[in-house]
Amino acid sequence: MYELSRRVRFGVSPAQLHGGDGPAGDEPAGLGAFYELEVRCRGRPDSATGYVMNISEIDEAVRDRAVDRLREAMAGWVAGSDRPAGTVLAAVLETLQPALGHAVSAVRWWLSPYHSILCEADHMDRVLISRQFEFSAAHRLHSSALSPDENRSVFGKCNNPSGHGHNYKLEPLVSVPLEGASFGFPQLATLVDEHVIRRFDHKHLNLDTAEFTGLNPTVEHIARICHEVLEGPIAEAGGLLRQVTVWETDKTACTYPAGG
Repeated sequence: MYELSRRVRFGVSPAQLHGGDGPAGDEPAGLGAFYELEVRCRGRPDSATGYVMNISEIDEAVRDRAVDRLREAMAGWVAGSDRPAGTVLAAVLETLQPALGHAVSAVRWWLSPYHSILCEADHMDRVLISRQFEFSAAHRLHSSALSPDENRSVFGKCNNPSGHGHNYKLEPLVSVPLEGASFGFPQLATLVDEHVIRRFDHKHLNLDTAEFTGLNPTVEHIARICHEVLEGPIAEAGGLLRQVTVWETDKTACTYPAGG
């Protein structure tokens, strides 16, 4: 089985948010808001074309069936509607299915480069919210199970006794009920600040934190520790932490647990 992912960009003009018709194109005239809708389709490649799905069909389905629904929902929120964004996204997924041969496995609405809401076809009673955060920390990669020469050989410059720093990016993915959720982006921001940022930001992980005493602070271990310190507080607040991704650099990231 294969999964194809396609992002479709669209814009929303102020006129559309305040009850006017506004421009019909993908880009608003003048100032406006820009979003992306990611559609994931599962299947096997066609024997003739090699496609799971022609991406032009995904683009057409999104523009014909999804964009107006999302614009209408946003206009409703400006007018005072309290309809949850997750129910809007679930309706978008359902309306895309017949147009794409019922191959849609998930849709993800990118509200910004850092915030998203995800709805999965196999779990229509819940949605997943994610947001990226940043913290800066120093560490030294060093294992007590290796000799000094082995440490220098394995970790190279990262074994510098004085350590080195990174601007880490952290992205928790949290499952919440489709209806009546008490957990959202504000609660996520509060808990990440309390349990990760205040704990690790501008710290030397090896020297200043109890969590990494005797634990080599690789990006793999940092992702697991962040998951462990967030899982309980998020559950108490009404969410279910699916996984955490930590970027050490733009090129290197680790997700824990995998497969979420």
